Amino acid sequence: MRAARLINLVMLLQRQEVMTATRLARELGVTPRTIARDIVELADAGIGVEPVRGRTGGYRLSHDVRIRLGNLDREEVEALFLSGVPEAVSGLGLSRASAAARLKLGAALAPALRGAPSRVGDRFHLDAPAWFREVETPPALTEVARAVWHDHPITVEYQAGTRLGAETPPVRTRTLQPYGLVLKAGVWYLIARHHDRFLAFRLDRMVRLRIEDDTFDRSREFDLVATWRDLSDRFGSSMLVQRITIRLTEEGVKGLKGAISPHAWSMVRDELPPHGSAMVDLPVENLDVAVAEMFRLGAEVEILAPDSARMRMARQVARLADMYLR
Repeated sequence: MRAARLINLVMLLQRQEVMTATRLARELGVTPRTIARDIVELADAGIGVEPVRGRTGGYRLSHDVRIRLGNLDREEVEALFLSGVPEAVSGLGLSRASAAARLKLGAALAPALRGAPSRVGDRFHLDAPAWFREVETPPALTEVARAVWHDHPITVEYQAGTRLGAETPPVRTRTLQPYGLVLKAGVWYLIARHHDRFLAFRLDRMVRLRIEDDTFDRSREFDLVATWRDLSDRFGSSMLVQRITIRLTEEGVKGLKGAISPHAWSMVRDELPPHGSAMVDLPVENLDVAVAEMFRLGAEVEILAPDSARMRMARQVARLADMYLR
């Protein structure tokens, strides 16, 4: 806690030229006396903090301590915020900018801290894509990213996904205001405003793309993380249009979470007992998907209804029995 507070104190003084002890205490949730002790501790560690006298006085970092980052350009700063996800950096064409920003940051750090970036890199790595999935960069990514950076509308020909058993939807043309990009398990999505609604579009389903010359005014209330969470939750729930009734053994209850979608799990988890078997009315996308999910639980689950789902499972079991017992 103390180490984190000391770092935050230095960052506050880096951001603002002079701050009073009272203001620092309020920002960090401590007393002014604690701030005074922290200043002494920073001095002992070789980080100079100077007192500033007068009515508007307080504390400021010594000139030789203040980190100079004014020579970072906009693209490099943007790359820094993505540097924890290599797929995002390379996919957006920012690998060179990210490397340049790292070099400049390294040069700006105090000598004792210059090994910190490599120390972190040697110990932590974020691998965003799912297992057994080859990451492919969609052809539209670079152009869409350019439109997102510069607030240009785009006109796209888009091929929506096809649900199992349904007809392939037609390619539709839409003009969108691109607000943000999301990399989810190796798949790129665009969050864009279409008329008065925010929607999500998979970049690998964009057939053609044109960036318009004009610009649009972004909503100041837009929150990319919250919008993505809302859209993904609504999409996951909207897929669960049918239900099956199942009987689970105690082991089946334990394994159900890993066999079904997170959205289906959130809808039934409170119905499950902490111990013992259970009968559950389970929301599913369709009966074929339901049978495939229940197959993961083997003999720990029995489909009770509807009869069509039960017969699908019976046919699959019969095929396996014929294959292995003949």
